[in-house]
Amino acid sequence: MATSTFSNTLFSPISTNPSKTNFPLINFPLSRSLFRQPLTTTFSSSDAAANAPQQKDTTTPIELRYPAFPKVLDINSILDILPHRFPFLLVDRVIEYNPGVSAVGIKNVTINDNFFPGHFPERPIMPGVLMVEAMAQVGGVVMLQPDVGGSRQNFFFAGVDKVRFRKPVIAGDTLVMRMTLTKLQKRFGIAKMEGKAYVGGEVVCEGEFLMAMGN
Repeated sequence: MATSTFSNTLFSPISTNPSKTNFPLINFPLSRSLFRQPLTTTFSSSDAAANAPQQKDTTTPIELRYPAFPKVLDINSILDILPHRFPFLLVDRVIEYNPGVSAVGIKNVTINDNFFPGHFPERPIMPGVLMVEAMAQVGGVVMLQPDVGGSRQNFFFAGVDKVRFRKPVIAGDTLVMRMTLTKLQKRFGIAKMEGKAYVGGEVVCEGEFLMAMGN
């Protein structure tokens, strides 16, 4: 009898003793099918297009695939703005110009540039100081405009800071230079600019430039 009572108390969901309150046991059914379902991922057509490998255009000849740089200021207009002349004019074209704000110019680096015979005969690399000078000349296109107030008679390249050369520029490269006016103090005739130069979309030179306007 004792064994039967113990068995009923332990295994019965509700106790037969009214003096004690036992809560019924609740069983949650657990389906194994929940763990057997494979994981599925849905891709939209836009995802497939974005992840698809880019196919090269083989039907258009390579000489027709790349458009020319825009011509906002050609070499004749640059000669009217900058006082530099051969062999020290290092800007061939201005492809973007925001009055009083910024300019983007290009320098086509060729083996015929007069600095290559000495720098270096076996490996033609554009000197870093000339890259900085070319960038400063693009900055001059911004400064020597009525929007800023500079003139060819009193414009000077005053200094550079935080200049870094990231990659060498060699013959055959096109140097694309962006100069942005960050601070202008007309009272003191001082301007500060930030510049970056690119080849093929990669930064090759960058730094901060100081321009002075005065006697």
